[in-house]
Amino acid sequence: MFMGEFQHSIDAKGRLIVPSKLREKLGEKFVVTRGLDGCLFGYPLSEWEKLEEKLNEMPLAKKDARTFVRFFYSAATECEIDKQGRINIPVTLRNHAGLTKSCVIIGVSNRIEIWDETRWQAFSEEAEENFDEIAETMIDFGL
Repeated sequence: MFMGEFQHSIDAKGRLIVPSKLREKLGEKFVVTRGLDGCLFGYPLSEWEKLEEKLNEMPLAKKDARTFVRFFYSAATECEIDKQGRINIPVTLRNHAGLTKSCVIIGVSNRIEIWDETRWQAFSEEAEENFDEIAETMIDFGL
């Protein structure tokens, strides 16, 4: 399970240090793709395979399903952690998440998320303001 929040900088070449606590669980190679809410999702290969199985079951006849699968897969890239503990994030993904300098990497159960620090702060502030209301709706999910 991934959890925690970590701040790191991305350099001009798109290299980002992956926190050591997360590296162990991600493995030497993992998949990074466009995420929701303006961030990137990173999955260990084992979790990516599970997700692929679910995506392959989506009905091709449904336009939203086709669109989602295209969007998700088209930017997916396998990242390899280098000797300094960094990954290289392609320009397409950096642009999607607005990554320029300061980044936040968070653990979210079976994946990591990579955020531009400013976007993360805005998202966090909004979520915090509405957390009680959000928590009440979680009852519908058995929490």
